[in-house]
Amino acid sequence: MDPSMSTGASIPDDIALKLASSLHVADICSLGSCSRFWWELCRSDFLWKSLCRKRWPALALEIESLSYDNHNHEEWKVFYIRKHNEMARKAGGVIDFVNRCLAFESIEVGHYLKAIRDLDSMLLGFEDVHTFFLKSKHNVLVNLIGLHYCLIWLGLPGECVMEILNNSNISQRQVSVQWWKLGRWFFGFRLRDELITRTISLEDLATGKEEEVLGVLHRGAVHEVIRVQISAAKPACTSWSFQNAQDANQ
Repeated sequence: MDPSMSTGASIPDDIALKLASSLHVADICSLGSCSRFWWELCRSDFLWKSLCRKRWPALALEIESLSYDNHNHEEWKVFYIRKHNEMARKAGGVIDFVNRCLAFESIEVGHYLKAIRDLDSMLLGFEDVHTFFLKSKHNVLVNLIGLHYCLIWLGLPGECVMEILNNSNISQRQVSVQWWKLGRWFFGFRLRDELITRTISLEDLATGKEEEVLGVLHRGAVHEVIRVQISAAKPACTSWSFQNAQDANQ
């Protein structure tokens, strides 16, 4: 028996394809270097088309239209790589926009919602959001935009997103949301506008503990809410520690 074929010779092709389809792309590429059997399977047209459908369900029509063309085995893989690079470039543009808005440490809700609408227009899938937005290297507001998009636009259950937040070590990151509500009318006089400030973690939003805040972020400045600002939460002990340090030096 050819030793290069022995690794997968005893596995039916449909089982092997199902196994490979459950892996991440990087793992599939590694698996393809194990033997001739896995090399052939991991470059198959069927596998990469399946990966495209799974990652970009919103692009199903585009993917199906390509099915009528004459593709060799590598072309679906090329399509996947091209689409990944395209999404990476577009996601990078959104992240740059958010970082520019954060020059003054907070972002207005209009800019925040624009970033989310941009993700929607790009037809990003969950894996794209995970890959480009839910990473610890980014500002927590970039994480928040990715989380908001997953919960509202993609309609994903919170427990599904929580797994990614935990794996990326960002679930306990906190944001501060401030919104101003028009003052109520009282006997012909309008009371002062009310400022509401809430500090919440990404986990709070994903698990539904802060539905009111998520609603404010999703609606933006409408009706009685006249302004919404979002910023990264600052450690509560910062000012206290600074004051103690001054006292100790006196």
